[in-house]
Amino acid sequence: MPQESKLDFPELHIIHPQDNQAHTHTAILLHGRASSGPEFAEDLFSSSTSTGKTLSACLPTWRWVFPTSRNRWSTSFQEDMCAWFDVYSLNDITARQELQVEGLRESVGYVLGIVEGEVERLKGEGEDGRVFLGGMSQGMAMGLWTLFCAPGDAIRRWKLGGFLGMSGWLPFAGEVEERGRGQGRGKAALGFFSKKISASDSECDSDVLSTPVLLTHGTDDVWVSVDLGRQARRVLEETMGLSVEWEEFTGAENDGHWVKEPEGFDRILRFLERT
Repeated sequence: MPQESKLDFPELHIIHPQDNQAHTHTAILLHGRASSGPEFAEDLFSSSTSTGKTLSACLPTWRWVFPTSRNRWSTSFQEDMCAWFDVYSLNDITARQELQVEGLRESVGYVLGIVEGEVERLKGEGEDGRVFLGGMSQGMAMGLWTLFCAPGDAIRRWKLGGFLGMSGWLPFAGEVEERGRGQGRGKAALGFFSKKISASDSECDSDVLSTPVLLTHGTDDVWVSVDLGRQARRVLEETMGLSVEWEEFTGAENDGHWVKEPEGFDRILRFLERT
């Protein structure tokens, strides 16, 4: 299974717990294509819940970690851009899918290393489940692959609090469905992820399939169709056997490609507050 990438990635953008409060939880959130960690953090914390407070203000003991991807060549745009992996088309996510593999392999290793570091940082601070992983748009896609490519021994150490996906999709969703048909579908589907990244059927740990998941998506999203979010939900639930909470809404900013304010942020807050 992949280890932390040795390739150069930009510095992490970190929002520390407020007013020197003790660190109790960490959220690792991945930005979308052509964005960055600092930009995603600014956008996220410019939005509020129904109380008028941001997520960071509502969760003052949390540490918020916003990684930034490397610049890589975009085949569709014919230029370098900040992206976790190359995507040829979001109108047809099956088109030239193999372009995604190199970036997924590099980025999965990098993000796994960040998760390991945050788990270690919170070691001895009480119960497990204090680290959350998630992302927006391509960041959601990247986060799901990171979760499903984690080595079994890491999953047993981590026991993540949950996964939060916003306005995203699942790369190779059709292949995951095909791999996961029949008996032992969840674990069989996990084998697809490890094989695609490491070119071997490494042992997978089904503990990852107990990770709580919240997915949100705008029905009017013009950048990533809500149908792709619904497909991700279906594969996670019906093929892999995860318990997925799903929230659709209409009228979010950025042509629907964002979280509806404040309702969507209230929903995210309730999900994060459960630990």
